[in-house]
Amino acid sequence: MDLYARRRLGNRLMIGFSCGAALLGVFCLAEIMWTLLINGISAINLDIFIKDTPPPPGAGGGLRNAIFGSIAMTAVATLAATPIGILAGTFLAEFAQKSRFGHIVRFVNDILLSSPSIIIGLFVYQLIVLREHHFSAWAGAFALALIALPVIVRTAEDMLSLVPAAQREAAAALGAQKWRVIVSISFRAARQGLVTGVMLAIARISGETAPLLFTALGNLNWSTDMNGQMASLPKVIFDFAFSPYEEWQKLAWGGALLITVTILMLNIGARALSNWSSEAK
Repeated sequence: MDLYARRRLGNRLMIGFSCGAALLGVFCLAEIMWTLLINGISAINLDIFIKDTPPPPGAGGGLRNAIFGSIAMTAVATLAATPIGILAGTFLAEFAQKSRFGHIVRFVNDILLSSPSIIIGLFVYQLIVLREHHFSAWAGAFALALIALPVIVRTAEDMLSLVPAAQREAAAALGAQKWRVIVSISFRAARQGLVTGVMLAIARISGETAPLLFTALGNLNWSTDMNGQMASLPKVIFDFAFSPYEEWQKLAWGGALLITVTILMLNIGARALSNWSSEAK
C-alpha cells in the first residue's frame, strides 16, 4: 500500500471514529432528555409554579419557593459577576496582553474556572457562613458569583481580542483617548460576544447544587429574606430525588426537567447569538 492510500485509510478511520463518538454523545443526550421528559412532564402543571414545596408527605405542593430562590440567587450572582468579569476581561485584552501580571491573572482565572464547585462552596462557608453563624442566600449568591466570574472573564477577553486592531488604530488616529476607543469601538464590536459570555455563565450556575449545600442550605417555606436560608431548585431536586415518597420524587423529576430545559435554552440562545455576531462581522 502506497503512502497516499495509507493516509486516505487513516483519514477515513479517524472520520469514522469522530462520527461514532459524536453519535454516541448525541444518543446519550437524547436518552437523558427523553428520560427527563417521560418522568417530569406529568409534574409540570400550574401547582408547581404557585405552591411551595410540601413539608408533610402526601400533601400537594409545588416548587414556587425553590424557583424563586434559584432566580433570586442567580440574578444577584450575575449582577455581581458581570461588571467585574467584563472589566477584568477588558484589562487582560486591552492592557495586559503580554505583561507578567496579565499572565498571573489568566493563570489564576484558569484555576478558578476549573475548580470544583464544592470547593467554592466550602470556601464561602468558611469565609461567610462561619463568621456570620448562619446560612444565607447572600452567601449562596456569592458562591455562584465566584463560579460565574471566570466564565465571564475568559469570554470577555476572547471576544475583545477578536476585535481587529485596525479599528482601534483608526479611532486612535482620530485623536480618541484609550477609554473612548474601548467603550465606543471594542465594546460595540464585541457586545454580542459579551452577552453570550454572560448567558453561558448563567447556564453554568443555574444547576449548581454543591455550593448551595454549604451556603443557602434550603428552606421548605416561602422566603424573600436573602439574609436567611432560602430554597433553591437544585437543592430541592437533590433532597426530593432520594425521598421515599412518590409525590416528592415526581416534583424532583419536574424540577429537573424545568432546570434542564432552561439551561438548554440558554445555551442554544448563546450559540445563536454568537453565530449571529460572527455573521454580522
